[in-house]
Amino acid sequence: PSQPTPRPPMALSLASPLACGLAAPAMVRPAVQTRHVMMSAADGMEGISHETGMKTWDPLGLADLGSPATLAFFRHAELKHCRVAMAAFVGWLVAVSGVHFPGLCSFSEGVSFEDISKLTPLEQWAAVPALGKAQILLAIGIIEHNSEWKIKPHYMAAGGKPGDLKGLKSFWDPAGLTSKMSAAKLERQRLSELKNGRAAMIGIISVLIAHNVPGSIPLPINFPAGPSLILPFQ
Repeated sequence: PSQPTPRPPMALSLASPLACGLAAPAMVRPAVQTRHVMMSAADGMEGISHETGMKTWDPLGLADLGSPATLAFFRHAELKHCRVAMAAFVGWLVAVSGVHFPGLCSFSEGVSFEDISKLTPLEQWAAVPALGKAQILLAIGIIEHNSEWKIKPHYMAAGGKPGDLKGLKSFWDPAGLTSKMSAAKLERQRLSELKNGRAAMIGIISVLIAHNVPGSIPLPINFPAGPSLILPFQ
């Protein structure tokens, strides 16, 4: 049999790049890595503002612990605490300034509001007669019951809105101010409520700590047991 004709080295050197060029399309392209952005269930909720970097602030991922109903429960509870904290902080200011109702707090025990106003805020609560405390707790229970059972749809159900107390309009908004607001203004007001409420929660826990742990709040004023608390606002 005839021997194959040997190719010159120059022909082999030219054929090698050509073979590589023809084989290139057959090479496997590197996989493109896609970045998956995890969306939180709280994205888009009220409360996102400059203080939170214009995004949801939930480092522990609490918003994703349950269903949308669970998240609605969390927000409703937050609004309750916000409102109670705002009332408590204002109440503390009133208590330390000595403002009080006239007359007797208890006719049977002969305790006057003036007598109670001379005490510190926590001592004032302790000095309220048991019947007075029962009336306060009963009022809170009635409001809580109505907010859970009288308002439809429920805040945890479809169509419900956490913090909405329109079913208690005569109590919550007797002047009907919210009904006169535009949707944009009402949204701003709700955001302001959240911001002020969160600040109030920090504020009221701070005064409680300062009251019970002297020196824990490094402010050079008689805080919060005396009227000097309100001097900056006079």
